[in-house]
Amino acid sequence: MRADARRNYDRLVETARHAFAERGTEASLEDIAKTAGVGIGTLYRHFPTRQTLLREVLRDGMAAIQDKGRQVLEGPAAPVDALAEWLRALIRHTATFRGLSAEIMGGLREESSEFSEACGLMEAIGAELLTRAQATGAVRADVGPDDLIKLVSAMAWLSEQGEDDTGRLVGIMLDGLRAVSS
Repeated sequence: MRADARRNYDRLVETARHAFAERGTEASLEDIAKTAGVGIGTLYRHFPTRQTLLREVLRDGMAAIQDKGRQVLEGPAAPVDALAEWLRALIRHTATFRGLSAEIMGGLREESSEFSEACGLMEAIGAELLTRAQATGAVRADVGPDDLIKLVSAMAWLSEQGEDDTGRLVGIMLDGLRAVSS
């Protein structure tokens, strides 16, 4: 990439990061381009879709969530505690921008989504953490990886709405995942 094109690319990503933080994932692409000091054509040359731009803005955060998953998988925590730690991190990440939880759910449903690969990796990490916790008998056997992603999306959506009791609700969610001893 030429130096000027790289500068434009970097400015667009940084401007979009601020715009998505302030106005959610539906922030105006025209406003992003204007604030970055480029034309809308330049934005679309670098990012053909809103999801392409959003994926780039979230790239580091998604990598951090995947790394967190690997860390807790390899760490000393009990499997149920590792699962809970990763789910909390995933909820925080999914609530980064208003509207992101819907984008992520779409990424799981649509193979053509810009988020499909990253969401698939996150779902695989979640599945492994879940399987380990279920193998110890600490988590209900009837819970699947797709259930986790739906619960995370719901918690993230609540957080996006400014729900200040999300931490308590996450605790309730985690308690609901635990196996009941008879």
